[in-house]
This record gives sequence, C-alpha cells and structure tokens, in this order.
Amino acid sequence: MFFKKVSNLFVAIFLLVLLSGCGTGGEVDAADQYISTIEQIDIPDDIKVIGLGEATHGNIEFQELKKDVFEVLVRNENVHVFVLEGDFGAGQQINQFIISGTGTAEEAVNSLDYSIYKTEQMIDLVQWMHDYNLSVSEDSKVYFYGNDMQRYDYSKKGVLNYFNVVSPDAFRKYTSQLEHVSNDTMRELTKNQLIEINKTIEDIILDLQTNEELYVEQSSTEAYLFALQYAQILKQRTNLFLHEGNYSQLRDQYLADNLQWIVDFESERGHDKIFITAHNGHIEKTSASLAGYKSMGNYVDEIYGENYFAIGTDFISSEFQAKSGSSGKRKKYSVKNNNDLVNAFSEIESNVFYVDFEKASKSDELFNIISKQQKMANIGDDFRWWYKATKTFYTIEMIPNEAYDSVIIVKKATPTSVIE
Repeated sequence: MFFKKVSNLFVAIFLLVLLSGCGTGGEVDAADQYISTIEQIDIPDDIKVIGLGEATHGNIEFQELKKDVFEVLVRNENVHVFVLEGDFGAGQQINQFIISGTGTAEEAVNSLDYSIYKTEQMIDLVQWMHDYNLSVSEDSKVYFYGNDMQRYDYSKKGVLNYFNVVSPDAFRKYTSQLEHVSNDTMRELTKNQLIEINKTIEDIILDLQTNEELYVEQSSTEAYLFALQYAQILKQRTNLFLHEGNYSQLRDQYLADNLQWIVDFESERGHDKIFITAHNGHIEKTSASLAGYKSMGNYVDEIYGENYFAIGTDFISSEFQAKSGSSGKRKKYSVKNNNDLVNAFSEIESNVFYVDFEKASKSDELFNIISKQQKMANIGDDFRWWYKATKTFYTIEMIPNEAYDSVIIVKKATPTSVIE
C-alpha cells in the first residue's frame, strides 16, 4: 500500500510538472517587428525612476543586464545614479570605490555581504562604473547606492564616524551602546536587546535632529543627511527583527522609503533620473505575489505614477544557482517557463531582447497576450527541488502591461558562480 501511494504521488507530481510547463499560445507572426536590442532601449523623457527586475538572482544574463541596461541609460538617457537591492551602508563602500578608487571592485562588492552578488558579473559592473568615472568630468560621474536595510555594519560605521567628527562624547557613548550590534551577531540578539538597540537608535536620531545646525556647521549638509539616513537604516533593520511576522511588508515599504530618499537627495545634485535593479517581485507595480504584501514597485508607482518605468524580465528556460532550503548549500536547478508572452517570441534568434509594451500593443495579438494573466518567472535566492512540481512555486501570476512597461526576455539563461 505504501509503495502504491508513493507511486501515485510521483505520478501526480509528474503530471503537475508536465501541465505547468505547457503554454497555450505559440509564436506571433512577425514577432521580430516588436522587439529591439538592449542598446536600442528608449525611455520616455518624463521618467524619474527606471526599474529593472530580475527573474532570478542566480543567472548570468540577469546580472549582466544590470550593467548593460545601465550603460545604455548613462549614455542615452542622462542617468547618473545606480541603485541596487542591497545594503545602504555597504552601497556607500562601493560608491567610495567608484568615486575615489579605494580598494578593488571585488572588495567593494564583498562589502555587501550578500552571496548572490559575489559574482564576476557584479564585479564587472562596479569596475565599469569606476573606469567610466575616470573618463568623464566631475558633473558626469555616476553614483552607486543600495536601498536595502538587512545589515548593520556599514550603516553603524557611517553614523558613528560622523559623531566622531561632530561630537566625540556622543561618539564614545553610542559606540559603547552599539558595541554588540553587528552582521555577525544580529541573529543572536534577544528581544530585550533589540528593544534597547531601538531606544539607542531613537536617541541617535533625536540627537542628530536636535543639533542639526551645530553639526552641519562642523561638517556639511551632505554628511549630516547621510548620518541621519544611516541611523534610519539601523532603525529599519531593528524593526524588521522586532516585527518578523510582518517582515516582507515592512521590508518593501522600507525599500520604497529609501529609494525615495535617494531620489530626493540626488535631485538636489541635479540628477533627475535614477535606475534601480531588484528582484521582479520588488519592481512590478501590482503587488502580485501570493504572499500578500505590497511590493516596493507598487509604492513607487503610487509616489511617481507615470514617472516610474518598470522593466520586467522572463525566460523560456533557465539553469540557475540558489541556496537549497534544506542544507543552505548552493546548488544548480533548471526550470522552464512557457507562458503565452515568452512563447510569442520563441522563434526569435537572439537570446536576449527587449519588448516595449507600447510598441507591442500595436499588434492585436500581442496586446491580448500582455493584457491577460501570465505566469511570469519569479525565483529568489532559496529553492527546493520540489518547487519544480508546479509553477506556483517559481512564478508570479500577473498582467504584464499592468505590472511592467516593458520586458526583457532571455530565451536560455545560465547559472552564475558565487565567489566564495
């Protein structure tokens, strides 16, 4: 009886896999009329925020698109600001490298403390930004930010370094009070310790706000604003631990808040367009995730409306690397995602191409496809072999032209290698 039940289970899983891989549509006639290369991407003039999603964190092609798309935007769209779904404090370490050349590109990338970014592709991106800055005038330089808050170290270092300049007494006090707070220890902190940390950070924020005029006189407006933002990042990280049941909702809200801070800060420098890259689920505008939380892209769409341009990504087949949920070790997995949207372009020769939905809407057939629900790829940094049983575990069902303004399709995606 046991073996019969097991056999029936595997038959059921096989059928789910078979059915989940099936798309109902096929190639659209003259589909090549509605695509362009990455180099031909054209963004409307009134856009303030350009978002690029990635269907997985573990594919070479999606990581390469960060650099390829940004380079086009720098050269053609007057974009000077790159924002990554990565730690804010560590993002400033990368920014220091691309501005001043301190250290190496690999060291800068490693400061993020995210293994998904410890790849040759990310190092190439950061090195390109550094080299580009060497070739242009001061007012044409590019800048790097992270808008995430899941780490402590570099934001703590940033705010404490600021106090060391403007108030040595406060520096010594806050250094002592935050001594046990670090990336290495943060998951071992008790609730009472987190409450105390939260109180210390609130004191820091109040200190900065109360003494703004004095501190700015001893430093600069820019340095003061960064110190205050570092403190806000520390508070966000602590709040995530204190409200773990609402983690995803809070995180995307904070991602949007931090992005807005970057937009406002850089607009004062005369940079009125920024580029942000993150997972598809953070970039898309409709909060389509089954987890039920409001996406960063939804917040950004509410704030900027038609001034937000979202580019999603999808694939036909992908071999990718991700952490195995059971062991935490990195493994390679492969999945296919045959939906009507990618199937419409299945005979295109290029492996990577761009589909602008305004242009695609001129085809009645394509308009019907992008206006109805599609299961679009959505794979994070955690995967289990049985996720392949049904597309529910590695896609988000959404209406493409409501979630995005365009999409980049990769026909065959290949795995990144994490540099340990």
